[in-house]
Amino acid sequence: MVIRTVEYAGTLVDPKAPYPGDYPQVAFAGRSNVGKSSLINTLLNRTRKKIAHVSSTPGKTQALNFFLVNEQFYLVDLPGFGFAKVPLSVKDGWKALVEGYLARSDGPRAVVLLVDIRRGTTPDDVQMLAFLSDIGIPTLVVLTKADKLAHGARIRRIQEIENNLGLDPDQMVASSAQTGMGRDLILAALESILEEGTEAEDEAEGREARGDEAREIEAEEAKEGKEAPEP
Repeated sequence: MVIRTVEYAGTLVDPKAPYPGDYPQVAFAGRSNVGKSSLINTLLNRTRKKIAHVSSTPGKTQALNFFLVNEQFYLVDLPGFGFAKVPLSVKDGWKALVEGYLARSDGPRAVVLLVDIRRGTTPDDVQMLAFLSDIGIPTLVVLTKADKLAHGARIRRIQEIENNLGLDPDQMVASSAQTGMGRDLILAALESILEEGTEAEDEAEGREARGDEAREIEAEEAKEGKEAPEP
């Protein structure tokens, strides 16, 4: 995938609110301070003029931010979760906003779940992955800040996280917002997800159209049967 255009499309604070448009969506989720905004800016080639705000106060954002990419899909930046220095009421608000959005029938086609490779998985990460599995959303786990570990330590930590989450290697990508590591793999995965979703939608629309046509034929035949004169 080549990133040609990116524009801010809107912000939602209500999980039931209308979307900015009808484009398909891919959501990015992760704990506060996992490096989500930095990675989004790197993926979208916005390292100088940043589009996703890198907050100096982790846990501050409480909204769904939509960015229209290539006029083809929305990248949705979800609020960070798991930050301890916020009131419980705020955490509950995040949970209702994020889970309400993810559970929508017209919600994201996939979620990119970010995990800090240095810290490994946390109960919050495991809980989020389980929730996504329960509602049937395809998930790609991206390990951020991979440049901070030496090669051998990185490989060991990747294997450890794979085992903790019960994932196959092709469900995880090691990345770095600083070096660009993993960028092409992540964009290729997003492109594949979006193409598969479009094909599935086209197939569903085709089935629906064929069903409508069959029902029209049945109705017409039934009508003709009623109108036919008795012998």
